[in-house]
Amino acid sequence: MRIFYKLFARITGTFAGRIGKSAFKSVWATIDDEDPPKPTRLDASLSKVVAGAVLEAATMAAVTAVVERATASTFSYLFGVSPEPKPKDKKQKD
Repeated sequence: MRIFYKLFARITGTFAGRIGKSAFKSVWATIDDEDPPKPTRLDASLSKVVAGAVLEAATMAAVTAVVERATASTFSYLFGVSPEPKPKDKKQKD
């Protein structure tokens, strides 16, 4: 079943990347009228370059987490199997 999950996750991961880029562009458009500056543009301020990079990373991470969670939940619902095995309880020694 894990092979099916990997295929399912790869397909949804492709969509997550596209959704993440679109979400970042929408968020950046509310901040600035121009596209986010690339780090190699010397005419852009360092703070603007860093802010763009941080915002892009945070947006991509959040969208990826949401899509991965939705993928795992949907897979579990459709096939009745969790994509990840539950961790075993570790007994603590006193």
